[in-house]
Parts: sequence; structure tokens; C-alpha cells
Amino acid sequence: MDDLASFLRTRRARVDPASVGIPTERYRRVQGLRREEIAHLSGVSVDYYVRLEQGRATQPSEQVLDALARVLGLDDTEREHLGRLAGQRRRVKTPAGRVRPELLRVLELFADAPALIMDHRLDVLAGNRLAGLVYGRPMRGMNTARHLFLEETEHGLYADFAACSLDAVGHLRLAAGKYPDDPRLASLIGELAMGSERFRRLWARADVRARTHGPKTFRHPLVGLLELHQENFALPDESGMELVLLSATPGSPAEDGLRLLARLGADSASADNAHPQSAHTAMDIPVGE
Repeated sequence: MDDLASFLRTRRARVDPASVGIPTERYRRVQGLRREEIAHLSGVSVDYYVRLEQGRATQPSEQVLDALARVLGLDDTEREHLGRLAGQRRRVKTPAGRVRPELLRVLELFADAPALIMDHRLDVLAGNRLAGLVYGRPMRGMNTARHLFLEETEHGLYADFAACSLDAVGHLRLAAGKYPDDPRLASLIGELAMGSERFRRLWARADVRARTHGPKTFRHPLVGLLELHQENFALPDESGMELVLLSATPGSPAEDGLRLLARLGADSASADNAHPQSAHTAMDIPVGE
């Protein structure tokens, strides 16, 4: 699903020669650095670097990877990904993805904040009631990448559609390097590539991202714009799962929007209890697998 050769090629293409002290020619035929230039700057032979990009070299040492990372300007996430692709990081067994009952109880403690648990494939394994109201659908069984690329549009639920797209692809690229033997992840990536030209274009860039926190804005059909803040907490035991919390700034319109949404959901739940035959599945409280 991912390989060292393509990652090196895409990273090399994004380096500005002037940033590493190489005069820029008027008619430069390649984008970024040439192979011989990155080899020279990294202190390796041109032949060895060419074999790396062709996937024919043996596992490079940590020293070589550090030198390549320095020249390519990799951040910490990209450097770790490079080491994993080069075989310098141990292979990680694909997590089972089972949510403990205790975690389900924790989700419901966040009455005023949408909360959900996702795995490395961006499958939502569980979510609280407010998360289901924000997304307008049951949380369990939803895949946020599939929802983003195959079901939503640029003018749909995600107000920051472009940023969300970059985050999702970068996350899946990172997961593909960490769990190369996961057939369900490979199948998801294939499905997205077949169904979305935007996904194919972003995937070809080979960017990796570890989203830990940041803004998340929804364009909700009932309560309008929800400008929230997202925090991702990695769960222990190498489960590959994250607890994702969406919060509103106190006193903000988004906080009012979440309160209104919760009240609308409560009114709908009361109506459903009075008329069970007309229950709306989008208001169900998801349970874990």
C-alpha cells in the first residue's frame, strides 16, 4: 500500500533547490532536487540513492535516514514514517478494534460535547448522542474518509472540506505505513481511489499527517455554522484507536448551537418514545463492537 521509493520521490520533488544552497537554473527540467543532488547533500553515493528510489537497496541505516530527512525537510511524523517504510521500525499487528464497555460509558459523560472513538481506518466504532446529532446519522459503522470523499461535497457538512480532505488522506497514508498487512485498510483505500478523483490526486502526493488537535467547522442544516475545536487522544495498549472530542468555546455561537441541537434531539427522542413506530435512527445512541 505504501513504499519507500514513492515517498522519497514525492518528498524530493517538493524541495526548493535554493533552500539547500543550489542555484536555480532558468530551465530546470525536474521539480525539486535531482537524484544526484540529494545524494550529494545526504552523503551517500548516487548509485545507492538511485537504488533506494527504485526499491532495490537493502535497508538503509538510521544515519542515512537521518541525513535524508534533514535534506528533505521532513517533520517528526514524516521521519517516523520514513523509518517504518525503510524497515527500521517494527511491524505492528493490525488492532482488533474492540471497544471496551467502560469506554462507552466514558463517551456518555461528555453530555455537552460530541465525542467518538475511531480506529486507524477512520472507522467510527462508537459515538455519543451529540456526535450523532452533529453528523445527522448513527455513528457506529460510519467511516469518516468514505463519508468525506464519497458522500459529502465541498458545500456540504464540512465547512473546512479542503483541510479535512488533507487530514484524512494524510492519516490513511500514515496508517498504511504502520499497518501494511491490513486487508480492510487496503480495500478502503482502493474503494476511495476508485470513487474519488480528489482522493486519487491527494493520495499521489504521499503526504502523511498525525492530526492531534485543531479547528473543525461544520455547516449544520439545523443550527448553522458550528466552529468547534477537535482534540484527538490516542487510546492505550496499541489499539490504534483514538478518542475524538469536539468542543465549543464558552460563550460562543457554536456553544449555543450545540445546546440547541441537544434540545432538538431531546425533543425528538421524547416524540419517538411517545410514538415508537416513527423513531429516527439518526438519534440512536451507538454501541461499540
